[in-house]
Parts: sequence; structure tokens; C-alpha cells
Amino acid sequence: MLFCPTCANMLMVEEGPECGMRYACNTCPYIYNITKKVSARTYPKLKELDYIMGSAAAWENVDSTDAVCPKCSHGRAYFMQLQTRSADEPMTTFYRCCNHSCAHNWRD
Repeated sequence: MLFCPTCANMLMVEEGPECGMRYACNTCPYIYNITKKVSARTYPKLKELDYIMGSAAAWENVDSTDAVCPKCSHGRAYFMQLQTRSADEPMTTFYRCCNHSCAHNWRD
């Protein structure tokens, strides 16, 4: 944001009569033509995410239930429940296909 050097009000960007852009003050006649385009993009560094269910060892001692795998249609799946949201929300159930060649993960 730029401010007017004469009255200290915020300058607005508007289109000039020659199809160029310019800064103009709404309270005084100050106008400044924009001569070059400045653009830069800064992408934030994303933090690394932890696998929510831990390593593969987290699936070793879990129970199985009747659930159809959406990938291979196998009839059994391992499941575990984790509290992923606030305490007043229900727990999230995570499933893993019992078919070892599939091992597809999904949640309910």
C-alpha cells in the first residue's frame, strides 16, 4: 500500500486515460503513473506431515471386522479408531484390507 505524499491518504489504483495503471488520491489531485509491472511469487515451505496412524507396526495388533474393500472387494478389513477432531466429535474409523496383496487403507 502506498500513501499520498501531500495528504497522507491511501492511494487507489485506477486505470489511466492511456490504458495504463496509475495511483490516484481520492482527496487531492495527486496522480502517479505506474511505469513498470512488479510481480513476485513466494511459496511457503510446507511442513512435513506425520503419518496419522503411525508406522506399519501400528496395524500389527488390531482387530478385524466385516468390511468390503473399495479397491479389491475383499470381505474383511482390519480397523482402528482414532480421535482426529475435537472431543465432542465422533472418532474416525480407519480400515486396512486384510488381503495382503491389496492392503488398501480407507476411512469411514
